[in-house]
Amino acid sequence: MKKQFGLRLVAAAAMLACLPATAGNVVISQIYAGGGNSQATYANDYVELFNRSAQDVNLGGWSVQYASAAGTGWTVHTLPAVTLKAGQYILLKEQGGNNGGLPVEGNDPARNPLNMAIAAGKLALVRATAALSGSTPAMTDVEDFLGWGSTASAFESARAVAMANNQSALLRANAGCTDSDNNGADFASAAPLPRNLASPLNSCGGVPVQPIVPVCPASATLTYGSGGSIALSASDADGIVNGASVTSAAVPGLSLGQLTPAAGVGGSASVALVAAPNVAAGTYPVTVKFSNDQGQDASCTVNLTVELAAGTVVPVYQVQGAGATSPLTGAKITTEGVVTAKVGSGFFIQDLNGDGDPTTSDGMFVYMGASPVTVSVGDLVRVAGTVVEYKPGGATRSYTELSNVTSVVGQGSGYSITPTPVSLLGTRLADVEGMLVRFSGELTVNANESLASRGELTLAVGRREIPTNRYAPRSAEAIALAAENAANMITLDDGIFVTPATVPYVFDGGTVRTGDTVSGLTGVVDFGALGSGGAGFKLQPTETPVFHRSNPRTEAPEIAVGNVRVASANVLNYFTTFVDGKDVTGASGQGCMLGGKVAAGNCRGANNMQEFQRQHEKIVAQLKAIDADVVGLMEIQNNGDYAAGYLVNALNAAYGKTEYAVVPKPAATGTDAIRVAMIYKPGKLSLVGNALADADAVNDRPPMAQAFKAGNGAKFSVVVNHLKSKRCSGASGANADKGDGQSCYNGDRMLQAQQLVNVFVPQVKAAAGDEDVLLIGDMNSYGMEDPIQIMTNAGFENQLERFVRPHTMPHSYVFGGESGYLDHALASASLSRQVAGATEWNVNADEPEVLDYNFEDKNASALALYSALPYRASDHDPVVVALNLDATYQDVTASTLVQRAGLVQSRGSSTATGNVWLTNNGAALAGPVHYLVPGLPAGVTLANATGTLNGVPYITVAPSLAGGAQVSFQVKFNNPAKAAINYVPQVLSGSF
Repeated sequence: MKKQFGLRLVAAAAMLACLPATAGNVVISQIYAGGGNSQATYANDYVELFNRSAQDVNLGGWSVQYASAAGTGWTVHTLPAVTLKAGQYILLKEQGGNNGGLPVEGNDPARNPLNMAIAAGKLALVRATAALSGSTPAMTDVEDFLGWGSTASAFESARAVAMANNQSALLRANAGCTDSDNNGADFASAAPLPRNLASPLNSCGGVPVQPIVPVCPASATLTYGSGGSIALSASDADGIVNGASVTSAAVPGLSLGQLTPAAGVGGSASVALVAAPNVAAGTYPVTVKFSNDQGQDASCTVNLTVELAAGTVVPVYQVQGAGATSPLTGAKITTEGVVTAKVGSGFFIQDLNGDGDPTTSDGMFVYMGASPVTVSVGDLVRVAGTVVEYKPGGATRSYTELSNVTSVVGQGSGYSITPTPVSLLGTRLADVEGMLVRFSGELTVNANESLASRGELTLAVGRREIPTNRYAPRSAEAIALAAENAANMITLDDGIFVTPATVPYVFDGGTVRTGDTVSGLTGVVDFGALGSGGAGFKLQPTETPVFHRSNPRTEAPEIAVGNVRVASANVLNYFTTFVDGKDVTGASGQGCMLGGKVAAGNCRGANNMQEFQRQHEKIVAQLKAIDADVVGLMEIQNNGDYAAGYLVNALNAAYGKTEYAVVPKPAATGTDAIRVAMIYKPGKLSLVGNALADADAVNDRPPMAQAFKAGNGAKFSVVVNHLKSKRCSGASGANADKGDGQSCYNGDRMLQAQQLVNVFVPQVKAAAGDEDVLLIGDMNSYGMEDPIQIMTNAGFENQLERFVRPHTMPHSYVFGGESGYLDHALASASLSRQVAGATEWNVNADEPEVLDYNFEDKNASALALYSALPYRASDHDPVVVALNLDATYQDVTASTLVQRAGLVQSRGSSTATGNVWLTNNGAALAGPVHYLVPGLPAGVTLANATGTLNGVPYITVAPSLAGGAQVSFQVKFNNPAKAAINYVPQVLSGSF
């Protein structure tokens, strides 16, 4: 038994270094630290342990640990799980050097973590594997301890001497038997003498303690479905065996029965290893540990095999079982079923009758790999193979299938299976995996990005909304919706598993849109890798799906009529310089700017001119259909105004007249390859001042602002934004994904939103002298996420929540089979009351990716679906806002008496003059008051005009005009042709 001693009294300077006595059954009997050094005797350091007791000791879960003389960190060498007999040595091979020496014949040569010092160090033998800590560690679980050399910070009573040189070791006296709990007295430096498990035993005297002797069969076999038991026993010549337990991994259905303890010293204890009938077929090494009244224990292992009886045909539902995995995983079995579907790598079978248990699937997949599939749907087949749990990459569950098929024997044909009616929200798909089912009601297409690449469509009951699009992140509602969405999805596949030769499921105009529906869907429930990433449940259809255009295309945005229309459009990397190093002029050797460097590798978007032409015509068609007076653009090449100008020229050509112009870029456009830009209609709006940008370091793509004046004199400002994306590359700290649905870089987006509303917007308002501000753009934040809340908390009203949410789910983007809007329109309080309507034109996000401009990864069938129509011009939908801007003036002609004297035409010049009197017959006019002269003959101009309003000349005649008051003034015309001047005047009051 281990001796327990208190601290020995030593000089005060060494009290903290002296450790409690650690004499025990197993001791450190020898160490060598010169391994591989110059002139070393041995190539490796080693540690020798010795069992000085009279009983065997199992070293499983023990370790030796080393620290430098004053060190606090301990290197751990976990011991092999061997039983060290009384008087037996074990040699542990440690680290070596490059200068030679004899090999060390250690008992665990693969482990050599300790690199010990000759002059001084500390070594502990520990009955655990957790590392010690501190220069003078606690002695909990320490079996023995050795400190050597004059600088060792811990030792037993006194330090052992240092090893003399690379040819010396420290050896415990009396071949390891001496342990006086004094390192200085017990160890001496001498020539190394390594001993190991094969060395002769060295008895240190004492009465040997007899071990427990277990009696177990090395192996046993039971028949699957029958159960059984195996008798085990154990005895101890000088003790009473009174305990038994299973120490190996738990196996469902395997347990120990009631132990009958030994009746006395030397008697036999007995227990049965019991197997229930449901123990899965397979081989299980079951280790049973017996214990006695002396604190001893001993174990034995039974290799139990549960096998199927010869000739057994296991029904499919028994192969599937009710658990998460098959109870027959790994077993070679024969099963039988009707072929319900054939796919690219095998076929599905289903039990002809089933067991009526909804928790056990009646169907399963037979994986044939490259072997030919010769069966036909409706065949009854008997299949022999191995039950496996297939787990695709990215999956969180496995899928039971029959693999390594050795035979497929037909049992007849012409059979049929009635599809099991299921509802997606009311069914655990795991319970019907491999089965033929029919979904009741309609399912809605929720994603189509893998349609061309893998023939897949994501389906759900209704349209799944991104939780943070509707609810605040971290809220109970958002968490609940995420869970609901996770259970509400299945992928419609095409049974091929590779790129289909013909794009499936498109209809009515060569598309299948997110939001379209399919009814009466029938097929076999599969599980596997998804084209969009990860894995999930899929349906392999056995009947042609019937789709409905539940989400029809529109030719243009449907929105209320206002007097000004503003749009936001992400143009998905519209670059006039291409990835191949050419540009729209045909010049070669070109590049794109990124971070101050220009290279073709920085270019995005079109790979070449051919792709650009396809991209270009789609974007032009989209913008022409929107027909906005101002368009904010995101993801356009950051090459000055060139890309924006190229787009405007093409857009004007499509109109057949000059309709648009580029808002000249601000001073700062950032160092990214893309920037934000604006175009507008000069015929509808005029620029007020220059464009502004916020070049603060928080904005990697500076927002751009421009103030405009409408024809009715109203001013307003538009701020185009493109906040930091959600991609997680390099994200850390506040930008790491917090698991709240907002993905990565939310920290940066929040800072950008705060900078926008707290710093930049006030600058924009001050420059324009007007409070009406509209924030638009790709915010990379869904409707209720933190950056949007920062903006709405600052007084900006979310126009999509106001106008779209009451009627349908607002969305401009589809990701992971869920929909939401990243593209926004938020109006200041003063402007919000002037918003007539807002909408998203779902022209892009709902369309399959295969319709875009790209050539790569598309076969002939996919390329044939392209058209110059605007659909899938980008991956984001444009946002459109209709403004009814309040006029800054009013027409007061009806309440004003206009009196005019006849015009006097000068004979000697081209000037005609006349007097006019205006009498205000209405309420007081705050003014200014203006007299407009429309409809002048050709060649006649108003010489004393103050200005023009929408092309009509006017004279400002008074700063204000009280009720009943009159003002007079003169009109002067240039009339070189002396034409008759007739016009119907108009009187306005207010500012232009």
